[in-house]
Amino acid sequence: MQISSSSLSSHNDKHLSRHLQRLSFFRSDIPHIDSIIDKLIAFQVAIPSWALGTGGTRFGRFPGPGEPGSLEQKMEDVGLLHALNRSSGAISLHIPWDIPSDYAAIKKLAADLDLKFDAVNSNTFQNQPGQTHSYKFGSLQHVSKATRQQAIDHNIEVIRHGVELGSESLTVWLADGSCFPGQLNFRKAFQNTLESLEQIYAALPSNWKMFVEYKAFEPNFYSMTVGDWGQSLLYANKLGPKAYTLVDLGHHLPNANIEQIVSLLLMEEKLAGFHFNDSKYGDDDLTVGSIKPYQLFLIFNELVEGMDARGMNHATDLGWMIDASHNVKDPLEDLLQSVEAIMMAYAHALLVDRAALNEAQENNDVVRAQEILKETFHTDVRSILAEARLRSRGALHPLQFFREEKIREALTKERGTKNIATGL
Repeated sequence: MQISSSSLSSHNDKHLSRHLQRLSFFRSDIPHIDSIIDKLIAFQVAIPSWALGTGGTRFGRFPGPGEPGSLEQKMEDVGLLHALNRSSGAISLHIPWDIPSDYAAIKKLAADLDLKFDAVNSNTFQNQPGQTHSYKFGSLQHVSKATRQQAIDHNIEVIRHGVELGSESLTVWLADGSCFPGQLNFRKAFQNTLESLEQIYAALPSNWKMFVEYKAFEPNFYSMTVGDWGQSLLYANKLGPKAYTLVDLGHHLPNANIEQIVSLLLMEEKLAGFHFNDSKYGDDDLTVGSIKPYQLFLIFNELVEGMDARGMNHATDLGWMIDASHNVKDPLEDLLQSVEAIMMAYAHALLVDRAALNEAQENNDVVRAQEILKETFHTDVRSILAEARLRSRGALHPLQFFREEKIREALTKERGTKNIATGL
C-alpha cells in the first residue's frame, strides 16, 4: 500500500491555515528557525524490521490484523511511515528473521520506497532451526569453542547480507551471562567474548562499523558479559577504531544518568548511536518519550552540544534507530508516536541557548542553568516539526492522517488477519 500525493495534499490543505498561524509565533522569536527546520529534514530515524508486527511478553502475544508477513511487507510499512513523517527513511534488518531471497528485488523496493538499509543485527540469543550447538549457556562467551565458532560464523554471515544491501554497520547484542553465582568464570567469559569479537571485527569491510550493545540484565540475571557501557567500551577500545558502544535507553539499571554516559562516550569518540525506547522498570520497550520525555531531551541536549563541539554531522555521524516491541498498540501508530518524540527532543536541543547555558555553568549559576533547560523543554515545537514535514512532502499530522485514511483497515483487507510477522 502506498500513500497517494493527492490524499496528502488534501490533508495538508485542510490544516495549512492553522499551521501557518502557529508557525508565525516562532518566526518572531527564533531568527534561525529555517536552519533548525533544515536539520530536522535531514535527520532520519531507522525503523527495525521487528517493530512492524505486534510484540509480546513472556506470557503471551496478541497479533493484530494486517501485520506484515514478509520482509517486503515490512519494508512497505516503513515506507508508509516515511511517506507520512519523512523522518523514517531507513530500515534495520534482523538476521536470520529477515534474510532477502532476492537482493536485487529488495534493493529496488527500497529505492522505490525511498529507504536505505541501516545496521544489520545478528541473533545469537536464541537457537535457530537446524542449529548444531545451543546458545543456552551463551554464544560468543561459551566454554565450547565449537559453539563460539558457530556464533562467529553467523555474525560474519550477517555482514555478508549487509554488504549486499548497502548497509555499513553490524550491531552485536549478546544475551550471554549467568544466572547464578559460580556458574561462570567472569574473566574467561570476557576473554572468550573478546576473542570471538576480534574474529568478527576482522571480517568487517573497511567502511563498516561494529556496534557493541550492552544490557544490565535479562535474560541472565546474575551477570551479563556485556552488562554496562564500561564493559562495552572496554571491548570497543580493545577491538579498534571501527568498534563503538551502542546505547539502548532501556538497557540500564533504574535511574541511570544516561545523558552523562552519552556525553562521555561522545567525548571519547566511541559513541555508536542509539536504540530508542522508554521504560518504567527495565527494558520495557515502551513508546519513546511516553515515560521520561525530559530525560530524552537531556540526552539530546548533550548530543547536540557534544557533536557541535566536534564538528559532527547530526544526521549521519551517529546511528539513530528505534528498538521497541508493541503488545497493546498498533505498531505503526506507536512508531509514528516514537519518531515524533525523538524529533521533538532533537528540536528542543537545537533551541537551547548554548551561550547562555555555558555562561551559567561557568558562573555556577545553578538556578539559571536549570531554568534555561526547563524553559526550552516547555516550548511547543510541534509546528516546527510539522513545517519540516510539509517541506519534505509529508503529512502535517501523520497519526491523524493514519487514522482518518483508515490505513490499518486497508492493510488488513490486503493482508488478512492471520499474518504473523517473522521473528516474533
